[in-house]
Amino acid sequence: MNNKIKTDLAAYNNAWYRPGNPIKRACWYFVNTVFFRTSFFPFSGFKVFLLKLFGAKAGQNILIKPAVNIKYPWFLKLGNNVWIGEEVWIDNLGMVSIGDNVCLSQGSMILSGNHDYTKPGFNLIIKEIMLEDGVWIGAKAIVCNGVVCKSHSVLLVGSVAVRCLEAYGIYQGNPAVKVKDRNK
Repeated sequence: MNNKIKTDLAAYNNAWYRPGNPIKRACWYFVNTVFFRTSFFPFSGFKVFLLKLFGAKAGQNILIKPAVNIKYPWFLKLGNNVWIGEEVWIDNLGMVSIGDNVCLSQGSMILSGNHDYTKPGFNLIIKEIMLEDGVWIGAKAIVCNGVVCKSHSVLLVGSVAVRCLEAYGIYQGNPAVKVKDRNK
């Protein structure tokens, strides 16, 4: 038992991670809380304007529902005709690219960061996430760091994508496995 790795959170050090100017991060935290995470501000157009103001790349016709949480807009790229449902959490410690005609359903989570449990210091791991055109992430589904959801793939309700999803595949479960092809 003594030769097993033991977590030592006192050894945690993410000093190498510099997600942006601290003043810019503080300003975004305020804007995110007031305009995005609330249920009292339903205006998508203004939210897209704010995302662009903070460095996001955003296409046309983007719908952002209430109670959405976005970590860092400067690590976010949104295509055209993107729908982001209520209580979606885009925890983009690294780049998250979302293609055209993508739907993130209610309560889904896009998590570009994780921790290395094999290291005593619980090291931070950041990997890009890409959701290609036509992807649908179901309600309460989770996309983990490093995952690419290929064109028109579907992650069903409550499922967890820990590996890349094939184009036109429908995935379910934890971890998500392909259950059939998307033919229509």
